[in-house]
Amino acid sequence: MDYGKRDLEFLIYSITHPVYQPCGKKLNFISNFTGVPQLWEQDPYHRMPTQPISKENVTFVTYINGTRKRIVGVDIYSNEKEQLLLLQEDGSTIPLTNSPEHIHRYGGSSPDGKWIAWSSNRRNPAYYDVYIQNIETLEFYQVLKGDGIYYSMGWSPDGSSLLIEKTNSQLDNDLLLLHLDSKQINWLTIHEGEASFHDPHFNQSGDHLFVLTNKDREFMGLAMIEISTKKLTWLEQKNWDFERLTISKDKTKLAYSVNEAGISRGYLLDLLTSSLYHWETPMGVIMNYVFSPNNDKLAFVFNGPKNPTNIWALDLISMEVEQLTNLSPSPGVEETMIEPSSVSYLAFDKLQIPTFIYKPKVLAAKQPAVFYIHGGPESQFRPTYNPFFQKLLQKGYTIYAPNIRGSTGYGKSYTHLDDNRKRMDSVKDVITLAELLNAGDYFRQRKIAIMGGSYGGFVVLAAITHFPHLWSAAIDMFGISSIRSFLTHTSPWRKILREKEYGTIEKDGPFFDRIDPIHFIDRIISPLLVIHGANDPRVPKEESDRIVSQLKKKNHPVKYILLEDEGHSLNKPQNKLYVFSQIYDFLDQYLGQEKPPTN
Repeated sequence: MDYGKRDLEFLIYSITHPVYQPCGKKLNFISNFTGVPQLWEQDPYHRMPTQPISKENVTFVTYINGTRKRIVGVDIYSNEKEQLLLLQEDGSTIPLTNSPEHIHRYGGSSPDGKWIAWSSNRRNPAYYDVYIQNIETLEFYQVLKGDGIYYSMGWSPDGSSLLIEKTNSQLDNDLLLLHLDSKQINWLTIHEGEASFHDPHFNQSGDHLFVLTNKDREFMGLAMIEISTKKLTWLEQKNWDFERLTISKDKTKLAYSVNEAGISRGYLLDLLTSSLYHWETPMGVIMNYVFSPNNDKLAFVFNGPKNPTNIWALDLISMEVEQLTNLSPSPGVEETMIEPSSVSYLAFDKLQIPTFIYKPKVLAAKQPAVFYIHGGPESQFRPTYNPFFQKLLQKGYTIYAPNIRGSTGYGKSYTHLDDNRKRMDSVKDVITLAELLNAGDYFRQRKIAIMGGSYGGFVVLAAITHFPHLWSAAIDMFGISSIRSFLTHTSPWRKILREKEYGTIEKDGPFFDRIDPIHFIDRIISPLLVIHGANDPRVPKEESDRIVSQLKKKNHPVKYILLEDEGHSLNKPQNKLYVFSQIYDFLDQYLGQEKPPTN
């Protein structure tokens, strides 16, 4: 069964960020049903969702404590400069931040529902300060100012303090309590070496924090911090990362996932009995946990290779799972979906590189292959619903998605194996995989395309400039063509964080010049498809402009798709449809897979 345009259009919709109404009767969520992310609400027992407002590019929704008023985030221009709106009970909206040239990160509402907190880079584009805002008067006040990146994580149960995160790097942060009257700061997580403290939640009395951390460990585990003494006590640990910690409304239950080689396993911890429960889900990823107001349900977003993004719910009495929304493809299509297998291979230095492989149902000699390289680099490829992959599989391509060194999910040490001057080691991981595929007689002279986005785009460009003979085609999406120019032109606050990963121009500039793909355009052999968003705030579009311009001067086969209404990703379904169709045609042209193989 092949997808028509209508099927593919349906397959690329998504649902995220479920939130229960305070009464528990309806779920709010974000979906791009209409072509752009918007706010929807649905009674789980009446399957047709409705729109409370028509705002576009909605990023999140949450209720203000003790009210039915909602805070809504909006990314108006797809440039990640999020603004906050107050959605009143009567459906009217009031702008709260109204400063489109700056970024605003919501930080929770006070226990009495009179105040909200948010962080912004209004004072200086390189730093984030913390503000509180009165919901009635709309007046706001700066409560924490510093030359750093500070995010409000929520209010203490008595409303006297804000819990704040100070981000030191992508992989290191600290938590502090700011007393709002005295402005006294109480640092909670002073540590040596690198450590992350994620998803903090107060217990009922406010004298402890539940948190996910990898302090003095390779992997994230569940711990409790006593606020008065700063003592950290471990509650649960595994040799995999814990993630997505949330707490029930009555503070008696914790929910979290364990990321086992990219696949989520859901867990529920009863704090009253110390009982730990697990429930089954298919291969995939769990996100956005939220407990119902009466604590009898745990809703979450589930997304797997055979399961489009939908909201599911766990009954906390029966421990049975139910799917609440039904964003499914056309009847019969799900049976054609293919799940990947998880394998690993030895890199040039004998390091094990975990990899997901998607194989078409019919295999042939010299099967064309597509390598997909994730961004980050502190990120991980995970098996989620991907209609683009499924279409490639139907057309007969095998897909390899390696989690090259530098990826998260495999321990702290693994994540640092590509830092600074070790940058090209991650590229060599991809080269080793290509050489392995061509090593045996059966696969010799196989055609291989490489594609990736953001940092994955850098790996693509580095691979085709430093190791050009291996590739039949390449696709660069939102990619970095020069680390030097990227650090020069990216957002000021992001530059500070990225220098911890890549190094600095002052210290490492000559090294950047030795590896940056922009300096080795003449080596490129393979045809190149380049895709970028005009509003990209992370990797400026000039990173792609220069690559394309130089290749065109050489009359090299290159195609450039510049999307005027996108930023650092493809968000609009119509753009996904167009870009996907262009990629299919590009791969068919240069890898020769015009028809799927027959048995």
